[in-house]
Amino acid sequence: MLNFALRNVIRQKLRSAMILAAIAFGVAGLILIGGFIQDMFAQLAEATIHSQTGHVQLARPGYFGAGSRSPERFLIPGTDSLKRRIASSGEVQDVMARMRFSGLLNNGKTDLPIVGEGIEPDKEIRLGTYIVIKQGRLLRDKDAYGIEIGEGVAKSLRLHLGDRVNLLVTTADGAINVLDFVVVGVFQSFSRDYDAHAVKIPLAAAQELLATNGANVIVVALHRTADTDAVAAKIRTDIANAQLDVRKWYEIDDFYGKAVTLYERQFGVLRLIVLIMILLSVSNVLNMSIFERAGEFGTMRALGIRSKHVFRSVVLEGFLMGLGGAVAGCLLGVFLAWAISAIGIPMPPPPGSNLEYIARIRVTPAVVTSAFLVGLVGTTLASVLPALRVSRLPIADALRSLM
Repeated sequence: MLNFALRNVIRQKLRSAMILAAIAFGVAGLILIGGFIQDMFAQLAEATIHSQTGHVQLARPGYFGAGSRSPERFLIPGTDSLKRRIASSGEVQDVMARMRFSGLLNNGKTDLPIVGEGIEPDKEIRLGTYIVIKQGRLLRDKDAYGIEIGEGVAKSLRLHLGDRVNLLVTTADGAINVLDFVVVGVFQSFSRDYDAHAVKIPLAAAQELLATNGANVIVVALHRTADTDAVAAKIRTDIANAQLDVRKWYEIDDFYGKAVTLYERQFGVLRLIVLIMILLSVSNVLNMSIFERAGEFGTMRALGIRSKHVFRSVVLEGFLMGLGGAVAGCLLGVFLAWAISAIGIPMPPPPGSNLEYIARIRVTPAVVTSAFLVGLVGTTLASVLPALRVSRLPIADALRSLM
């Protein structure tokens, strides 16, 4: 029966070519769109990790929910031994401490509310590969009282490289403390809202400003983002007695999760539309082809071949065309993805972002497999109704079409 179905597919050259083309272009389109969305997810993930969150963060319980309002209540004392223990893992690139605080930044004329971080500068340079420096340079460990400011902060206070600013904060004991800093750089991250209020100073300066020797967060940077889940689970096991909350980067930044959910639903609707288009187009062509061959099927029935065998033969033809079209579509889609990625697609900044980026088509096994199955299953399903109709057609009516 397989040989018979294959010979029928080859014999109907024009009809088969039309069906194969419809399937191939639909499958290739799904691969291109799915690959584009996967690349967008990957670039958004890396931008989030390498401009703000790192791969894994550790903090006191409750910090990720209320820490932004009262970071002084969630200090981790003596982080050095904990950092050394985490850094011993081969997947870990760097472990660094951060001190979060809020306060007022003054340029001598105007105050601006800011959200600041005390950082370990040289380690943050290795992590922050998605941060763009608009003026000056990144903080270094040697900058005892240097300050990096977001682009939005610089515009609001009209600050430039080398300007002196005062940073006023409230310590954990409720006292007011002020330190002078020199602007060493103006940065631009992935998030416009973040840049509008963010400043960074050395961790030692932040601890002096807040009169403490602790930190709010321990940030873990990995060599590979794919190791995030495994490393987070290992850290939870290793520090079970430390009473710290371990969060992965996508659990910290809810924007990424919401964006992924939105685009996955949109892509699911698009996949459904392509499936319906394949069903309709293939079903229409198969209907015309099969009913033109009604006399052929009537002769088969008259010679004693049962209707169920006719049904199976027609569905098998649809399966073979779906298989051929899906394979051709996958090859076409992968080739186009490679060609488009070699050129790149200039993209404007996403909503809420400052940075333009170059999009590519990221071909993944999941995208190719889902597109292949849509083409194969869609064509096979499209052949079921025509197969039912022709297998139930009375023999006399079928033979009459030969006259």
